[in-house]
Amino acid sequence: MSRFESSFIGIFGGTFDPIHYGHLRMAEEVVETIGLREMRFVPAGIPRLRSAPVASPQHRAAMVHAAIQNNPRFVLDEREARRPGMSYSVESLRELRQEMGENVTLCFVMGADAFMRLSEWHGWHELFQLCHIIIAARPGHALTTNHDVLPHELREECAQRWVSSAGGLAGGLAGTSNGLIYIAPTTLLDISATAIRTRIGAKSSVRYLLPDTVLDYIETNHLYSGEE
Repeated sequence: MSRFESSFIGIFGGTFDPIHYGHLRMAEEVVETIGLREMRFVPAGIPRLRSAPVASPQHRAAMVHAAIQNNPRFVLDEREARRPGMSYSVESLRELRQEMGENVTLCFVMGADAFMRLSEWHGWHELFQLCHIIIAARPGHALTTNHDVLPHELREECAQRWVSSAGGLAGGLAGTSNGLIYIAPTTLLDISATAIRTRIGAKSSVRYLLPDTVLDYIETNHLYSGEE
């Protein structure tokens, strides 16, 4: 079965302020490793557990579109950018589950640092009823070999959910198509959106840290330069 016939859909949320090659390379490798039919990029509107993004939701969604437009496996999903108020991943996953039905397997993708704080998320227990969780962990990250580094409540919830291979996601937990956790081997590039914004503000080059299409959008709209 080819990846385009797969029932597995990736959901990749984030502020993408701006989107860069670190995001894109990780997403590409997760698509390939798991055999996803598509990866949906979901720019957050107003995140609850981090400072407000610098660029507006509309600008950040436009930058994602510019970055992924030539990859048929990548899809922009603007539901959180358009939703008023705080962005809650669990709400988006509920909507996607309702829209796509039970025959589709949702795979929610996040970095290891975000996963470490999962028990602080709104409605986090429900995530396991809606999707598998795919963790992109930097090589050598403690989580890859020692789950005891997790906060106690999260460690207890996850104890029986880990799988050691992408193929282990197919069965789901207790016969369902959700509830498992897999650490995906990915090349995590040491690129930071914060550092990109800082360099732009200092009028330093950011070329080759993000796609030219995104850089062109930033320059055209005077983002991060203090001239907005």
